[in-house]
Amino acid sequence: MRALTRKLLRNVWQTRSQGLAIGLVIAAGVAMFVAYFSTFDSLRLAQRTYYDRFRFADVFVTLKRAPLFVADDLAAIPGIARVTSRVVVDVALDIPGLIEPASGRLISIPAREQPVLNEPFLRRGRRPAAPDEILASEGFAIAHNFVPGDTVTATINGRRRDLRIAGIALSPEYIYSIRPGEIVPDNARFGIFWMEQRALAAAFNMEGAFNDASFALMRGTSEPEVVAAIDRVLARYGSLGAVSRANQLSNWFIENELTQLQTMGFVIPGIFLGVSAFLLNIVLSRLIAVQREQIAALKALGYTNREIAAHYVSWAIAISLTGTVLGVLGGIWLGSSMTTLYNDFFRFPTLRYMLAPAIVIEGAAISLCAGALGAASAVRRAVRLPPAEAMRPEPPARHYLTWLDRVVPRRLAPPAVKMILRNLQRQPVRAGLSALGVAFAVAILIVGMFSLDAIEVLLDVQFNVAQRQDYTLAFIEPRSTRALQELAHLPGVFAVEPVRAVPARIRAGHLARQTAITGLMNGARLQRVIDSSLRPVPLPGDGLVLSRKLAEILRLRAGDTVQVEFLEGARPIRDIVVAALVDEYMGTSAYMEIAALQRFMQEGPRVSGATLLVDRGDPNELYRRMKATPAIAGVSSKRAAIDNFRDTIAQNMNVMIFFNVLFSSVIAFGVVYNAARISLSERSRELASLRVLGFTRAEISLILLGELAAILLIAVPAGLLLGYALAALVVLAFDTELYRFPLVVSVRTFAFAAVTTIAAALISGLVVRRLLDRLDLVAVLKTRV
Repeated sequence: MRALTRKLLRNVWQTRSQGLAIGLVIAAGVAMFVAYFSTFDSLRLAQRTYYDRFRFADVFVTLKRAPLFVADDLAAIPGIARVTSRVVVDVALDIPGLIEPASGRLISIPAREQPVLNEPFLRRGRRPAAPDEILASEGFAIAHNFVPGDTVTATINGRRRDLRIAGIALSPEYIYSIRPGEIVPDNARFGIFWMEQRALAAAFNMEGAFNDASFALMRGTSEPEVVAAIDRVLARYGSLGAVSRANQLSNWFIENELTQLQTMGFVIPGIFLGVSAFLLNIVLSRLIAVQREQIAALKALGYTNREIAAHYVSWAIAISLTGTVLGVLGGIWLGSSMTTLYNDFFRFPTLRYMLAPAIVIEGAAISLCAGALGAASAVRRAVRLPPAEAMRPEPPARHYLTWLDRVVPRRLAPPAVKMILRNLQRQPVRAGLSALGVAFAVAILIVGMFSLDAIEVLLDVQFNVAQRQDYTLAFIEPRSTRALQELAHLPGVFAVEPVRAVPARIRAGHLARQTAITGLMNGARLQRVIDSSLRPVPLPGDGLVLSRKLAEILRLRAGDTVQVEFLEGARPIRDIVVAALVDEYMGTSAYMEIAALQRFMQEGPRVSGATLLVDRGDPNELYRRMKATPAIAGVSSKRAAIDNFRDTIAQNMNVMIFFNVLFSSVIAFGVVYNAARISLSERSRELASLRVLGFTRAEISLILLGELAAILLIAVPAGLLLGYALAALVVLAFDTELYRFPLVVSVRTFAFAAVTTIAAALISGLVVRRLLDRLDLVAVLKTRV
């Protein structure tokens, strides 16, 4: 074994505790990198495989009704490879054991298995073989413990009908199965069902017709041109506008989640590896300073600068490799846990955790680069050190009167306190970098925790300020306002307000967005449009009120004029002024005063739904009457939506908070422990001398650990500010069309981040205190300096 190799092993052993602390920080960064990107790969592979095997469509369209021969006209559009026409109907459900109304979506499938688009995957059971048999979506079946042979009661075309579950299925179209108007899946109250084509068409008088179609495109086809051509063909049949795969709801949610995984996979590991590079630099600088004479001897014996540089870089690489191995193992565990969690949200036939070798190689390369970067400046000083100068001990630090000596009277500052402050003042860079490392630990905790605060504010604004109704009802077809009088007579109903929602395409120059324009009463008390100050916004008599996110997408400002193509009824096209913009946390919405919307639609007083405020007593009779009302297609309960949202978010957030606390504690421990060990190494002779002069162990501990306390005193407030700034960046990063988070960080979150970081620092301080208690005074005082 070469001499430098033996020396390397000896150095690694002597600095094992510091190296392990740094290795844990590296391991945390590598673990996050591996976990995020391996989970991304697992989801992406499952998505692509599922889309390819079961022919997920490229374009989707919903319409009122069209004869089957129109499908041939659609297939003749240049660029379309395949067309699948269907009957799709939303129905009300009566589920045994569920007192609240539920809704389902019935989708037609061929009697025999054929290569159609969006083909359902049969998980259990068989395909429907009778008119009253269906396939049920897996999420819905699991939520109610349904198995093949059980029955579901649905209101079909005004009549209650028992449907027998023949099998349990999945669909690439509903990997993320969510009811329109909601933000998280509610498998207990919304299910997808597949029914034989002729039976479903006969039940809704759709024989020889279809109201939904999906399209596969040829390679190289211009998607916007095909979408426009589809709209032209189907305009006379009540088309609600074709949408591309990118805007299909389930796929949109999945793509947003994949984007977030990639973003977090770059940002969070970068923080950990940056801190580890700083720690490596500090420890290696001290190691080189202690081994000045050894470096001089090695040069005198003929070792080149390159060999000496490689020797010390190898020490950093050894620690990086240790951290990489631990990080890969931790990343596999974390990634598999995340994948298991995603199995509860996304319904794939197969979603297995996979780790590509390339991710391990990339993670190792990044950690090794961080190690080499951390060692670079320290090693540069070592190789530039002339042998003659290195043979002499490093000159002591130049002592001089500091501003503290001039400002603070000697009798007012104990000697120990003056020693602490002077040492910090004479090494400001090291103290500042240590404080920065601890500040990042605090900041990461805030970033992990503030989302809980934001969610609470989001829920309060959405469901207590903007939407104060208890229930939102949707009718199968728009009805006259007499329906509101019938709803007002339901048991327990205090107030009813109308809602008219019309699908529309809003155009601003070359930009366009398909959405729904919601018509509300001016002065509505239940569902309201509010501004950033949470005050109701009056709806103009002939203008639009847009959410700020929708206006941003269309590059609009208040006062601009847009072209609105209504996709219902006579499909009028109107130029309408954007009267105001409002900040909303969910979706991209457009509002109008309901009378103005009805006037633009050239229709009488008609409503497509209603909002209800009800008595807080027993709702069973109300639910029974709602289920028995054929005109009601769906009912959304505010309480159920809030509970479902909390349960869904809590399941995800609790896992992420655990890892944030764990990894942030690793950073705090690693930074504080290494700072303390380096300080102990540098000042061991000084502290031993103080012990000989009569200072107690508690007093010299105060001198050493007091520096760490001073660093924490600086780092924690700085970390709170840094955490708030990072939270603001996260809010910007997750500013999507689906939802936006308010920038809210509670005192509880600040306190939790500070206390957790201080606790991790105290643990590292106690470890160093034990080393200080074992200080060999004779051996230290014999050391040559």
